Amino acid sequence: MRCHLRLLATSDVHGAILPYDYASGRDGTAYGLARTASLISRARREAPGGCLLVDNGDFLQGTPLSDLHDIAGESGRHPVIAAMNRLGYDAATLGNHEFNFGLPALRAALDQATFPVICSNALARRGAQVADDVTLLPPSVMVERELHDRTGARHRLRVGLLGLLPPQIMAWDRFHLARDVCARDIIETAAARVPMLRAEGADLVVLLAHTGLEHGDAGIEAENAALSLARLPGVDAIIAGHSHEVFPDPAAASRADGPDHRAGTFFGVPAVMAGFRGSHLGVIDLDLIPGPRGWRVAGHRVEARAVAPGGARPPAPPDPAIIAAVRRSHAATLAYMRAPLGRTSRPIHSYLSRYRCDLPVLLVAEAQRAAVARALTGGPLDGVPLLSATAPFQTGGRAGPDAFTDIPAGPLSLGNAADLQPFPNTLCALLLSGAELRDWLERSVSCFRTLVPGLPDQPLWDARFPGNVADTVLGVRYEIDLARPPLYDARGVALAGEGVRGRIRSLSHRGVPVRAGDRFVMAVNSYRAFGGGPYPALPEDRLVHASRAMVRDAVAGFLGAGGLDRLDPVPVWTFAPIPGASALIETGPGLRRHPGDIAAMGLTDLGLSEAGFLRLRLPLDGTACETGG
Repeated sequence: MRCHLRLLATSDVHGAILPYDYASGRDGTAYGLARTASLISRARREAPGGCLLVDNGDFLQGTPLSDLHDIAGESGRHPVIAAMNRLGYDAATLGNHEFNFGLPALRAALDQATFPVICSNALARRGAQVADDVTLLPPSVMVERELHDRTGARHRLRVGLLGLLPPQIMAWDRFHLARDVCARDIIETAAARVPMLRAEGADLVVLLAHTGLEHGDAGIEAENAALSLARLPGVDAIIAGHSHEVFPDPAAASRADGPDHRAGTFFGVPAVMAGFRGSHLGVIDLDLIPGPRGWRVAGHRVEARAVAPGGARPPAPPDPAIIAAVRRSHAATLAYMRAPLGRTSRPIHSYLSRYRCDLPVLLVAEAQRAAVARALTGGPLDGVPLLSATAPFQTGGRAGPDAFTDIPAGPLSLGNAADLQPFPNTLCALLLSGAELRDWLERSVSCFRTLVPGLPDQPLWDARFPGNVADTVLGVRYEIDLARPPLYDARGVALAGEGVRGRIRSLSHRGVPVRAGDRFVMAVNSYRAFGGGPYPALPEDRLVHASRAMVRDAVAGFLGAGGLDRLDPVPVWTFAPIPGASALIETGPGLRRHPGDIAAMGLTDLGLSEAGFLRLRLPLDGTACETGG
């Protein structure tokens, strides 16, 4: 009577369909849903008749192919949906990035899907309790499969799939959602919806949970709550994601608080996380036996199959059918991206953007500031000091050692603007006090570890922080004292500590020290304006400019008007000297093509890490010349 069901999962594909890097123009990259499709085909052959293929969200946004398909001439046909239809998904849930282009664009894309798309906690109207909620999409779907046991007997299995996403969509995309959508807590929603699915006749309940692993109690309105979901009764398997992690990872250590990499479980519940950009295929095999209360999971096997396993094994080949499904969209995207946009007399790269005040960050910040200045001219805030904040975007991390901006001197194209500002954020501005500005900067520089004077080779970057949290604020000058502890953790929660004074020193505007009561207008992108990352969402009246104009378009306009030639790369910030100390940093090996930058910062090449990143020693005793690139 034992039966077998296989769950196949993708997550955080982020529009990466083809093995092609639109930023560098490099073909044959070792990721993309076309490659994952080959793994899907093989996994289906291994388990005929007993397979479900699901996606865990963040599939519609992330590459020029997905983000620019309308302006590139492919209006009305979404290439990501075309690829997913071809693969025959059984269901998908929404991720937070599905809302980046607004509800009309989301509905237009989903109308093309031949598979159900679900979400239980993005709501059109919130009820007194979960059962009364009016959800934006169906909260769940029941999928039936006919399974065969070892005797050949057939059994009907009903699998209830429940979709969940971070309620932070209301902050991150408030501009698009404030009037039409609200959200409910992940755990509260699942705790109510799982028994409802059981009551509707689900033999198994699987959570498509676009949420990552939390540390400790998830709390109310948590962004990451996958482990807490595993503690709910009635959950048979979890497809998690959002944080771009891979689970299980045979090389990773299991944690006492839930994730067991060897068993592939969260608190005993089979679970998988499939990386991002189609880097992995999540596979959960469930052995099922009937009992007095229906089917139950008697055993399981979980793995995250890598598209590029490494070693001597080549990446999985791309599926020709998926390539054909998006061929026209790809050609239109390339034609759009190659449109000329002026020239640059100097290379632009992000290999050192985490560790110095860098040119690609400065030019995006200046493009934002120029656009906001035009918008505020003649208004009541004209004349208030105007700043601009942005973070580096292409800085490796989980995306790997090739995920850096590297634009040579010479012609510029629209593709370069998309590389410098890869997210579909819009242009906003906030009104800040001097005290709030200082706090903003403290949150930015909390990504660095505390360093000890006199100690060499100390790791500099705190790996718990993604690269895109470290804002540079153009228009002021400041030093960062790494000998002092950070004030905030990666979630923006204040850290306890006696006598903590912060890391920001010598903060000044036009040579005058910034006082707590000073007023500034600061250009930011919409993600930051509404509380993205470790930054607070300020009161509504502090949002003094909000537009539908893309920051990417402001960057393109700035480059096309020759703004880069007029940009002064004098550093906004520097590290305060720490006697006798040096730090270890990692970046892409492509930095070796820029020996002048290595020499200017006094860096020592220490070779490549196992993951392929370039390891460098950075002196912090004040002897290096840190420039803006």
